[in-house]
Amino acid sequence: MVIRAIYGLPPQEKPTEPEVEMTPDPVIELRNATKRFRASSGGVHTAVRDLTMTVRGGAFVAVVGPTGCGKSTTLSLVSGLEPPSEGVVLVRGEEVFCIPPGVGYMFQNDAVLPWRSVLDNVASGPRYRGSSRAEARDRARVWVERVGLAGFEGYYPHQLSGGMRKRVALAQTLVNEPEILLMDEPFSALDVQTRSLMQDELLRLWAGSDAAVVFVTHDLEEAIALADRVVVMTASPATVKASFDVALPRPRNVEEIRMTDEFLFVYREIWDSLREEVNRAREEASHRAA
Repeated sequence: MVIRAIYGLPPQEKPTEPEVEMTPDPVIELRNATKRFRASSGGVHTAVRDLTMTVRGGAFVAVVGPTGCGKSTTLSLVSGLEPPSEGVVLVRGEEVFCIPPGVGYMFQNDAVLPWRSVLDNVASGPRYRGSSRAEARDRARVWVERVGLAGFEGYYPHQLSGGMRKRVALAQTLVNEPEILLMDEPFSALDVQTRSLMQDELLRLWAGSDAAVVFVTHDLEEAIALADRVVVMTASPATVKASFDVALPRPRNVEEIRMTDEFLFVYREIWDSLREEVNRAREEASHRAA
């Protein structure tokens, strides 16, 4: 078994699943990107510094790092919501000056509209892009069913559980068939059981697309369970400290994969790198508070 050999583990009889195909050319490139913000004190805060990173088409990349290090800022640079102060950000080889076409963004807090039904929330993206109401609703029905909400089309957000609202938010994003999916801790507010269900749902839906995913999370287990590659960021100001390939078989069940020897091997390897940055961030926070 190739994957177990990579990690120096004894072979198993059960064969592995083939790995996901990925395009060789990067769809996202950050070249020495730096982002500075004006701080409330009047000074300048550097969120990310000399950040260099690439993501290939079809890849699932998770980004981890200490709290407040600049992970979300990285997504803002790729999405065009924030311009870099220095360096270059490219999407499909074109420099980013505004929100690029084909980019979907799923935030930590869902963006469902309380006055619209599930169906009309999901249909709003196609409507904004020029589809007729009937066409948009037809597309929305497909995605409402794909995320497991068939029968809830006429419900409103206040009638839904947290997990169901996340399914609506996921359908809102995927109905536009993005080539690049940016996700900023989308499941962090969910309970443990619902979170695992949503992680499996995300992998199932992503497997049917060629989308590149950049997934920001504080949860290293989540990062490894989902991703092909885990990027570790330094304490603020963030830059890439290390990048680890996750050679675990697909398709994955996130609960089952966490119990394998391969998963534990990868976890220990990445945590050794991440722990140093978490401790450094804590020490710096203590000095500022003193």
